Amino acid sequence: MITNFIKLKDYCEAEGFKGWDPYDGLNSRIFQALPFFKHSALCRLVMIQGFKRCPVNLRRLALVPKEYNSKGIGLFLQGYCNLYNAVCMNPALGEKLGDKTTLKTQITRLADLLISLQSKGNYSGACWGYNFDWQARRLFLFPKFTPTVVATNFCATALMDAFEITKNQKYLDVALSSAEFVLKDLHRASYNDGFLFSYSPLKGNDTVFNASLLGSRLLSFCYHYTGNESYKTAARQSVFACCNAQKADGSWVYGMLPVQSWIDSFHTGYNLDGLIAYEELTGDISFHENIEKGFDFYIKNFFEQDGCPKYYHNRKYPIDIHCPGQLFVTLARLHKFNDYKQLVDKVLEWTIENMQDKKGYFYYQLKQGMNTRIPYMRWSNAFMFNALSYYILSTCKTTELI
Repeated sequence: MITNFIKLKDYCEAEGFKGWDPYDGLNSRIFQALPFFKHSALCRLVMIQGFKRCPVNLRRLALVPKEYNSKGIGLFLQGYCNLYNAVCMNPALGEKLGDKTTLKTQITRLADLLISLQSKGNYSGACWGYNFDWQARRLFLFPKFTPTVVATNFCATALMDAFEITKNQKYLDVALSSAEFVLKDLHRASYNDGFLFSYSPLKGNDTVFNASLLGSRLLSFCYHYTGNESYKTAARQSVFACCNAQKADGSWVYGMLPVQSWIDSFHTGYNLDGLIAYEELTGDISFHENIEKGFDFYIKNFFEQDGCPKYYHNRKYPIDIHCPGQLFVTLARLHKFNDYKQLVDKVLEWTIENMQDKKGYFYYQLKQGMNTRIPYMRWSNAFMFNALSYYILSTCKTTELI
């Protein structure tokens, strides 16, 4: 496994952590030079979905540049922090992963880069978005660098881990300021005697459960450092609403709207991550049963006997790289990694065999009769880098990794 991880690490470092994304079609310099298409919602949507769904990479031809993605950098930063902690626990791993000095240097570099990638604007605290315009349906445009609660959660909490290793106060100060972004810049949709945090400061994107729970997760981390009761109070109201939306079988649909009624693997993992963080960092155990019910549904419905991960609870395809990756994170967060080690190893073996390229990067999706093998930096490689770092951290004391 370490050999496969090193191949991924070498690939990402050689690329300088820059790359393409499934949704970056509008970054095409050719498309941007065509005013009629650029200002048409339909053309923007067709461009994004065409690039996302096409198994052949058209980005070089369309002059889509490789760029930094803030969430991707946050995932890499979290991953290197995990590697540092693994080497501290098992110094022998330093021969393969890098010694503590080398890893700390990389952590500092990525943390400084992440701070430089903050969304610019009149926001109440640090926040991060994506490096491309994104058209959601015909009439909803997320302009480039519009901050989202999802990206901000991953970036801010990674900076907190970087602070714990480097003791650079700036990292913590920037991360903690993100609580003000969540509280003041995101709007709230009343739901089930609580509320949902919006996905971004824009209007009309306030129905997604995992986004709201990741907002609660971030506030819980900030509460842990500051003891600010307003952070805990707001986090609890979101958690309360989302737990009331949980189905009797332990599942969550993606969101409140009829078109968001699917149940999928990795967003369920996000929900569990948000809930366990709230419980552990605030000391409020009121929702522990929701965590256990949600995990029971998750572990029983999204993985086949041979280790193949499923996207949806009721069908196999598409097989998305987020699905196996999130398993390692979810089990580590819920302290259940050793309990499901046999499943973990089956899923890992299947994923390496079917979704890792010989060059080290991981594929985006496998579909029936058509696979997308494009090396997306944020979606595939940063996510798996982070996920595998949790595998290493969870097993670093065993001899099988060395």
